[in-house]
Amino acid sequence: MGIRVVDVAFVQFQAPDLDEMEAFLVEFGMVTAHRTATALYMRGTDGEPFVHMTHLADEPGFVGLTFLAASVEDLGELASSPGSAFGPVEDFDGPGGGRVVRATDPSGNTVEVIAGRATHERLPLHRNLEHNDAAGAPRAGAPLRVRPGPSQVKRLGHVVLDVLDFGESEAWYKKHLGLVTSDEVKVNDDVTVGAFLRCDVGERFVDHHTLFLIGARRHGFNHAAFEVRSFDDLMAGNAHLDAAGREQFWGVGRHILGSQIYDYWKDPWGHVVEHWTDGDLFNNETPPNVAPLHELIDSQWGPTTTAPTFG
Repeated sequence: MGIRVVDVAFVQFQAPDLDEMEAFLVEFGMVTAHRTATALYMRGTDGEPFVHMTHLADEPGFVGLTFLAASVEDLGELASSPGSAFGPVEDFDGPGGGRVVRATDPSGNTVEVIAGRATHERLPLHRNLEHNDAAGAPRAGAPLRVRPGPSQVKRLGHVVLDVLDFGESEAWYKKHLGLVTSDEVKVNDDVTVGAFLRCDVGERFVDHHTLFLIGARRHGFNHAAFEVRSFDDLMAGNAHLDAAGREQFWGVGRHILGSQIYDYWKDPWGHVVEHWTDGDLFNNETPPNVAPLHELIDSQWGPTTTAPTFG
């Protein structure tokens, strides 16, 4: 028996050049939290010590993802439960400290669960803009001016993984981490190709998805999505990354499943990272939904081509 994680904490990568990774992530809207000779830790404006970690290595790649547990006691329960895939509780060596357990999921991805992290003071959010629309005009007598520069990443919102066997992977994450289904994606009403899974924290509303698993018949990283404050903040970041010569992957548009406005970019080694804002929030009263494939790969508005991530 597993536990119920409460959020996703951070993603880990490896790369041969920490300077280049840091430069990109600053342009993407993160702030350097800590750096050593062999590791780079980047944070958002929320209080988490970091949301993105890069290990120095000869070859670039995805290392794994880490979820947040409600307590260190939950980690002990996860590690000691019969049939657990997780190893013993250990100290976490990184900003914020805490305790951690580790496992390998059925597709070979490294999965950690952490608890007991120290939190940091939140960073100020800029672009505190008031918007006029047909329903009301709170901004009168003053022009709106969007401050140029990077988006401000607030936090990590979700991670998407390609998996070898969707059914086996979905069962593993639900059993050990207590994730529940928001939307199950089917082809021809009978073949499930993926599912948007969220944390189960009872009546509290949480993101539509914390993890999305795609039955891709391969395993590996698909993308990680970081929340920004608003549409204006997202578009300011879009202009900043474009001016810096970075490679856009897909966007800007609004998804159907999850409803968030999205903008996808590639880091210097091709890992896809997403800016998003204005997503759906569900709780334990929201029933699971079954959706057709086109609702995954189409947008409510935005690019006329289907997502290169999924198409």
